[in-house]
Amino acid sequence: MSAHFGSRLRKGAVNTTVAALAVAALAASQAPDVTADTPGGRTAADAPSGDAATEGNATEGSATGNSPYYTDLPPLNSPVPSPTQSTGTTPTGAAGSETGIPATVLDAYKKAADALKASKPGCNMPWQLLAAIGKVESGQAGGGRVSADGTTLSPILGPVLNGVGFANISDTDHGAYDNDAVYDRAVGPMQFIPSTWAWAGRDGNGDGKKDPNNIYDAALAAGHYLCRYDWDMATTSGLRKAILSYNKSTEYYNTVLSWLEYYRKGTHEIPDGTGALPGNRSDGGAGRGTTTPSPWSPSPTRPSTTTPPATTPPATTKPGGGTTTPPATPPRKPTPPAPTTPTDTVDHLEAAGATKLTATAGAAFGEKISARAETKAGKGVGKVRIRFTVTGGDATFTGGESVATVQTDSAGVAVAPALRAGEKTGTFTVRATVVGRTVPAVQYTATVAARAADALARTSSTALTCVAGGEFADQVEVKATYKGAAAGKVAATATLVAAAGGTTANDKGPYFKDAAGNRVRSLTDLRTDADGLLKLPKLYADDNAGTYLLSVTTTGGATLTVELTVTAPAPTTPDPSQGTPEPSEGTSDPSGGSSDPSGGTSTSPSGGTSKTPSGSTSASPSGSASTGS
Repeated sequence: MSAHFGSRLRKGAVNTTVAALAVAALAASQAPDVTADTPGGRTAADAPSGDAATEGNATEGSATGNSPYYTDLPPLNSPVPSPTQSTGTTPTGAAGSETGIPATVLDAYKKAADALKASKPGCNMPWQLLAAIGKVESGQAGGGRVSADGTTLSPILGPVLNGVGFANISDTDHGAYDNDAVYDRAVGPMQFIPSTWAWAGRDGNGDGKKDPNNIYDAALAAGHYLCRYDWDMATTSGLRKAILSYNKSTEYYNTVLSWLEYYRKGTHEIPDGTGALPGNRSDGGAGRGTTTPSPWSPSPTRPSTTTPPATTPPATTKPGGGTTTPPATPPRKPTPPAPTTPTDTVDHLEAAGATKLTATAGAAFGEKISARAETKAGKGVGKVRIRFTVTGGDATFTGGESVATVQTDSAGVAVAPALRAGEKTGTFTVRATVVGRTVPAVQYTATVAARAADALARTSSTALTCVAGGEFADQVEVKATYKGAAAGKVAATATLVAAAGGTTANDKGPYFKDAAGNRVRSLTDLRTDADGLLKLPKLYADDNAGTYLLSVTTTGGATLTVELTVTAPAPTTPDPSQGTPEPSEGTSDPSGGSSDPSGGTSTSPSGGTSKTPSGSTSASPSGSASTGS
């Protein structure tokens, strides 16, 4: 026994040394704003503050409910990188199965990291971090025992969180995920507790479901969870806060970092189902199993509440004879258990601030939502987790999530992170509920108005002119502002109106062209860019000269009228090089006079007139008139 204990002690010392070296190496590789972790773990500066302090105290608010995890550390030797095409070799045996990552699991980590690059680029999520957490939480989904779509072949469940050696978290999912309707348990390859999965769950494989037992879904959810407060994984401070929010343990943090550093140096892919499960657990128990629904511990049983039977004391003998029997002791009434957590004392929730909020699309709401947890007597209850959930809108809290969990202060008040409106206009609700206790929710109404502008102006003073039948050389560009600032993404319309101040489109004059080349004189569904600029399509002119009006309007009432001038074509000048035009009917003969074939009057070069054969009068060379016989 002593030899075994000494062996474990020596192994622990080695593991601690390896972890310390890994942490120091990783810190040295990070951005210059950070330093290695201090002995003993988190410092006061590392603790979440402001909006980040919303995930509870040391026993609450982690993704896993602070469930046990695997403590095995990577080997001291360098990892083997992915096989090259030239060799096509991969490690085999125990080393390969222990340090390699199953193919489907590795694919899930990389796809999740790629998705986060697009949705949360400032997080700088490396896939190796997801792999490190997956290794520590479930041994890479139980050694990669997953189906082709990434679902674990058997459930991976953490221990019953009944407060005995672990956090005390009452059931929140009616056993839907963890097969336990009394207490919660961590579920799946990334070990989410059901109450966290309810808001953090994602569909990573595109099958329309959010399944904590699917590695694609779980990996993407883990990435969003770690990035939810805009922490930057490229800095030690951001990385530390994110990992400790997943499981609030310095030892956990060090273990994850050691695997992160190991995977960053290189790794290799192994076939699904061939990975080796770690053998050491943070609580001293055996590793997680994957062959039964409840591998960590048996299903919980409720304590007996049987009332003890009434007892009757033995009879006593009276002096002088006879006996007396004392009255039977009445049965004791069962004593209700005393509340064990602050959450158990909450009777109801109250709105602690405004219940109706307004904002413009894309802007932050001016007020934060807050709720107060109270006892039946109306006393505020601190250290209670309140969950705020956006319903029916696309607004998000700080970090880009539609759900935020906040712990109440000493007065029982929880203030939600800042809420920012999305682009969807209209009304939606935010619900506040108590995590771990069923009490009526408090609802807040939020209204999102369309983006607006109160002024429009052209960006150029160049006159807009065009020759009839031509096209305008310059396109109309305007800038929208609201209270002097650029009004981006504001809806606008542009119409070539028939009269000033009107809205009816003109039926002549300048026009736009649609995609098919047809003439259109009204454009809708226009929108300014992020800088408030709007450039209209090219304008053309028909054959009608004159002055015309273009009216541009935006949501919010901003209007601008632009004058367009269409000029008539210049008169055509004959070209002498083209020769004399051919004589037409009624023209003169070569001598210079004009004659009328029908017998009308003609004029001679001298100006006289003479009678034509038909009896008409024509001018003679001398200017006198002559009449034909």
